[in-house]
Order: sequence, then structure tokens, then C-alpha cells
Amino acid sequence: MKFYLTQKVLFKHCDPAGIVFYPRYFEMINDSVETFFDEVLGYPYETMHATNGVPTVQISTSFEAASRHGDTLEIAVVPTRIGGASLDMSIIATCAGETRFTANLTLVYVRKDMGTERWPDELRAIISSHIQSESMEAANG
Repeated sequence: MKFYLTQKVLFKHCDPAGIVFYPRYFEMINDSVETFFDEVLGYPYETMHATNGVPTVQISTSFEAASRHGDTLEIAVVPTRIGGASLDMSIIATCAGETRFTANLTLVYVRKDMGTERWPDELRAIISSHIQSESMEAANG
């Protein structure tokens, strides 16, 4: 099951040429993950960060096509694997059916002192119900 976030490309996202300045995509990725935690897991960052956190420890991104001021991006967030403390996710942003960027990232569930901690069982159950393998993702679009 995919989670989607719609993001209109705003002036603040763009460089002088009117296209998205690539670091802004990383902000969009984080916004989409944060929204996933809030709306799907029912665990908003402002609640979680009182005791825990989920830093990104690895990210790989491919920029497929430029996005321009005024474009509307559909950003899909798909958990692909959950480990003891880690969570792998795929992010796919499209506009009018064209892929603009993809990202694969790993988050780690940590305590405030930055020591890793196993995902709580209630979150693990919700995340597990949303996991899609990359092969399923490719087959289902």
C-alpha cells in the first residue's frame, strides 16, 4: 500500500532558472516521510522526538527529469523492509506520469542519546502492513 503526498513546486524550491534546486528534493523527501509517520503511523515527529528519533543513515537518489515552478509532484512513500532498528523506504516523485526523482533511504530508530532501539511492536505492525518489495512495486506501479 503506497502513501502519497502532493507537493506543488513553489518559488522557494527553485533556482534562478526556474527549476527545482536539487537540495530542495531532500527537504521534500523528509517532508513526505514525516507526513507518513503522522498520517499513516499515527506517530508524528513532534511526539516521537520527545523521546526518540529516526535519522536517515543512508540515502541514494536519482534525478530523472527537471521539475519547474508550478508543477505538482505526486510523492509516493513505500516502506520496503523493516529490521530490528532500521527501516528501508522508497520514494518516487512523478508529475503527469513522468518520474522526476527516486530515492531509497534507511532510517534508524534511536533514543535521545542516539543509541539504536528496536521499533516498538505497535509501530512495527503498522509499518509491516505497508511493506512492499521492490519487485511488487515494479509490478504494481
